[in-house]
Amino acid sequence: MCRFLLPLSLAALSLQGSAQTPPTGLSNTHISAQANAARAVEPALPLTLQAAIALAMNFSPDLSAAQYELQAVEALLQQANVLPNPSLEVGIEDRRRETRESTVQIRQPIELGGKRSARMRAAETSISAASAELNAKEAEIRAAVITAFFDVLAAQERVRLAQEAGDLAQRATTVANKRVAAGKVSPVEETKARVAESSVRLELTQARSELSSARKRLSATWGNLIPRFERAEGQIDVLPDLPGTDTLTQRLATAPTLTRARHEVDRRQALAQVERSRRIPDMAVTLGVKRSEELGRNQAVVGLSIPLPFLDSNRGNVLESLRRVDKARDELSATEIRLDGELIQAYEKLSVSRQEAESLQKEVIPGAQSAYDAASTGFEFGKFGFLDVLDAQRTLLQAKSQYLRALSEAHRAAADIDRILGEATPVTRQ
Repeated sequence: MCRFLLPLSLAALSLQGSAQTPPTGLSNTHISAQANAARAVEPALPLTLQAAIALAMNFSPDLSAAQYELQAVEALLQQANVLPNPSLEVGIEDRRRETRESTVQIRQPIELGGKRSARMRAAETSISAASAELNAKEAEIRAAVITAFFDVLAAQERVRLAQEAGDLAQRATTVANKRVAAGKVSPVEETKARVAESSVRLELTQARSELSSARKRLSATWGNLIPRFERAEGQIDVLPDLPGTDTLTQRLATAPTLTRARHEVDRRQALAQVERSRRIPDMAVTLGVKRSEELGRNQAVVGLSIPLPFLDSNRGNVLESLRRVDKARDELSATEIRLDGELIQAYEKLSVSRQEAESLQKEVIPGAQSAYDAASTGFEFGKFGFLDVLDAQRTLLQAKSQYLRALSEAHRAAADIDRILGEATPVTRQ
């Protein structure tokens, strides 16, 4: 026997060691490389909003975690439907064979008080809560992608504006240089122009840095730390539509976060019913056979056991579950108030941003452009000083930057409404 046991023991130890020891040459670098390879990597092409949302919905780690949670909760329902296992009991009395008594019996617990149905109800409400959590997570991720996407569009536009400002500043420097060379203005004007050009170059560097950060925030929504897409392709000047307040109020009643809070109340109530059912003890039925060697016969054994709930009536767990129900109801009320306030703020922000963007686009920017063109042309012919050109240029760039900020705020507010209501906010071309 020892000859067979020793090789088996050595084989088991070798298998255990091979399972615990990583393969030769597999370092942490290779492991991290495999983990990075599993992440979604977008192609090096222009990226649309729909493509970005699809990437996030398919490869977001947060959404994947919520899906696994739903699958885990679904397994709880399968387990809640299972009956308790029977147990086999074997007993031997007396060591002497002539007077020995042997007993073999099966003990089957029987649940009372509706424990099984209460467990199944609690599992079903847990599935509803996990499904609502998944919907809320999808709305949150979609809103995050929309916000990050329009941040990239805004950053790209800022870079373009900074480059345009650089061209204007370089043109102003050239004109100032020519006028100084012709003796028409003081060399101080050329110095002012060069200082303004240097300031614009710094703004361009800052705009490019903001664009790089915005690209990384967008690609991080689908798990890619190093963005590969060429640019975000879209029209930032397409303003989101402003829905009616009555429509928002109706849609708020079915918001994912609010639905999740309602299902949490149902789940807590179902768990409280589970604790109530445990106050009734379960009984156990025993069936078996007893063999008496001394008498030379078999005897049937039938038993019934019921615990007496004198000391432990599960009162503390029942009270705890009831307080959890009260807590879930208060959290539901707090969620309703919070979402209503957030929706009102997002609606007002979207309304104000739309009005600001429309006013800037129709009135302010055309006027600032005309003023700059007039000042620039007048400076070339000696009718205006360079300070007038700088002031007009600064006004034009500020108007365009303010218009871009208003567009970004409008899209961010629309994304907040999307996150709260769980549905995409329609857009209309202005």
